[in-house]
Formats: sequence, structure tokens, C-alpha cells
Amino acid sequence: MGAGEDPGEVARRLVREAEGLPDVVGLSSGGFGTLATPVPGGRIRGVAVRADDVEVGVVVRFGRPLPEIAAEVRRTLAPLAGGRTVHISVEDVVAGLGEDTRAGG
Repeated sequence: MGAGEDPGEVARRLVREAEGLPDVVGLSSGGFGTLATPVPGGRIRGVAVRADDVEVGVVVRFGRPLPEIAAEVRRTLAPLAGGRTVHISVEDVVAGLGEDTRAGG
């Protein structure tokens, strides 16, 4: 796994992993829609895979300190980013009542 790896595959892997984290409600492409990776037929929303870095926009549940959540997300995703630096952007915080608020969840 390296920087020459298909950005779409890296983005898909990061989305799957991030959405599985307990404090992450979902991903966000940001206020201007820039956190996305182009793939044939569309875009993968919430993850921008670039040559040297990856930026991930997360929507998290209220409760834990945001820097703590961001650090956990970064630690989890870094090994899957193909050697790229991982940046986490907390795009929104929602009240979590214990239910899964992800689409289809």
C-alpha cells in the first residue's frame, strides 16, 4: 500500500473504517463540498485523497472532547492511508441518544 495506490480505493477503505467508529455519525464533504475524492462515475464524499495527504470530514456524536475523537479517528485511519498524512476535520457535532443515526442505520 503506497502513495501510488488508487485514490478511490484508499477513500473507500477510509470511509468504511471511519463509519465504523463509535463516535462517528457520518462523513461530510464540508461546507464547500471540497472533501471528496473523484472516482469514475462520481465522487466519494467525506474523504479527499491527495498525493501526500488525506483530509477526512467527520460528523461526531456529542459527548467526548473533540480533540480526543479527532485523534482516535486519525490513529485508526493513518495505517490505511497509504503513507499519506491524515488530517481530520470535525464538520459537525450532533446529540446522540444511543441510536445509530447513519443513513440506512
